[in-house]
Amino acid sequence: MDSKSAADSIKTWLAREKLEYREVSDAQALIHLHVKYPPTKQGHVFNVVIPKNRDLALIYSITRVDEGQQKEMQEHGKEDSDSWGEWLHETRIQLTRSNLDWVLHVGKAKKEVPGPLQAFNLSRPIWFDGLTQNEFMQTMRGLWLAKLELIHQIKYAYGKGIGKPGKVDDWDAKKTKQQTSKTPKKDSRSHPIDTDETGGFGSEFDPADWV
Repeated sequence: MDSKSAADSIKTWLAREKLEYREVSDAQALIHLHVKYPPTKQGHVFNVVIPKNRDLALIYSITRVDEGQQKEMQEHGKEDSDSWGEWLHETRIQLTRSNLDWVLHVGKAKKEVPGPLQAFNLSRPIWFDGLTQNEFMQTMRGLWLAKLELIHQIKYAYGKGIGKPGKVDDWDAKKTKQQTSKTPKKDSRSHPIDTDETGGFGSEFDPADWV
């Protein structure tokens, strides 16, 4: 399977499953789709990307943590820094066992206490020699369930929030760096892949790394 046939197959599978999608302009990718999954009112946006010159399709989804939940996490850290550190540690172990790539965006530490969880990115690549409808849809399903698990875990521990996405220090720092960078505008690496909620493995993953 080559890139074009992979892209055609993915669009066909999405149509068969009645999953809404739209194409996103992306200079680094042969195709970049925003897909609503699951196909309900509560569906989230998933990114499906086939990078240029790579024999794989990357599926990922990014979630920002609610501002109210972040405040509760900050209070937890102030009151019991060891317990808050343990919660983050257990979350990392949980994600590592999920067979997914991941990133946790944690706020800047204050007085040696880790900041709140501000966003998380879950992703998984599928190489073309293993790309089938079953593998593609099971990957979407696995990412959704892992994402849902972490969302419920945060709600259970830190409440429903206030309905407003909190800030993400890593993204603010990245924007500042890009604005001050002297990299020529024509450099394709200066255009990051679009994400759904403007976050994979460890703490430094960026979708552009797959390009």
